[in-house]
Amino acid sequence: MNKDSQLSGDADRSDTRPILIIPYMWIGDFVRNHTVVWVLKERWPNRPVDLLTTSLCAPLVDYMPGVRQGIVWDLPRSRLAVGRQFGLAKLLRERNYGTALVLPRTWKAAIAPALAGIPERVGFVGEFRFGLINRWRWGEKRLPRFIDKNAALAQPDGAPLPPEWPVPQLRVPAEEIARWRQANGLSAGAAVALAPGSVGVSKRWTYYPEAARLLVERGLEVWVVGGPAEKGLAQEIVAAGGPGVRDLTGNDLRNGVLAMAAAGVAISNDSGLMHIAAALGTPTMGIFGPTSPYLWAPLNGLAATVVQDKSVLSCQPCQSTICRMNDHRCMRDIAASEVVAIAQRVLSEAGARVET
Repeated sequence: MNKDSQLSGDADRSDTRPILIIPYMWIGDFVRNHTVVWVLKERWPNRPVDLLTTSLCAPLVDYMPGVRQGIVWDLPRSRLAVGRQFGLAKLLRERNYGTALVLPRTWKAAIAPALAGIPERVGFVGEFRFGLINRWRWGEKRLPRFIDKNAALAQPDGAPLPPEWPVPQLRVPAEEIARWRQANGLSAGAAVALAPGSVGVSKRWTYYPEAARLLVERGLEVWVVGGPAEKGLAQEIVAAGGPGVRDLTGNDLRNGVLAMAAAGVAISNDSGLMHIAAALGTPTMGIFGPTSPYLWAPLNGLAATVVQDKSVLSCQPCQSTICRMNDHRCMRDIAASEVVAIAQRVLSEAGARVET
């Protein structure tokens, strides 16, 4: 028997100690953390699962089935913030967690669970976190995808990866969507949500303004969804598309969740909003350039994966934030007319499914 008796073998259904997940805090990665929740709930159906979250990601927790609560605590990215770490540790100690899964491999991510004295602190060795992590896992580099690395920590040590992981889910009540539509003066018809932002300029498709114009010409309502960093992009898209385009960018991620839940189809770069839309069950088109759909597309599956032909661009995917070889052709050579045609097909297929 492995020394980690609680994290090996079959589930102990009498165990009711709460579990804390320390997740990655980028929006898309945070959504994918929900797979880890499902794996834990399958093993320990009677153990509550909480998520540490930032203020930015906190609205997502409200729509995640299987999560008891989010622990909102903002830690700065650029410094250790010892006082904040001790404050978080005090809060965690009061919650009496039995297990903490530390998904990030950084030293800083493991400090508060260790200071709180959580008995089982599971994570990859990472930045030589001996003493901070007391249930070490090895072999991270042998796991092919980001989700494999994270969800494997919720399994017994040494367990083989399953053929498929449970997919993330975000569930928004229909009445909440209806109130959101009314508050924003939006019709009940199907709309196309555009998510032009991303972390990294190289992942941004070039032709959202032209696509918005073409969609409006075809009689479709268009929404631009994103955070404050996308406000400038939204203004360009509205200027190109005219009155049929609404700028729904803002500071509250909840607004983005509701927009994606209400949309008939979402068109997105490889970004957090793409993962949100897919987890909501909204038909989602993901546009990929420098990143690999195999590694980074949602587990939920996409209504369409739009990517340049690899036989034309041998450099793709490069995973680079700056194009140094082909002047961003992996994105520039995807025409707006092509994306709009796919969006119309996806909307038509979605409508047919609703009717049947």
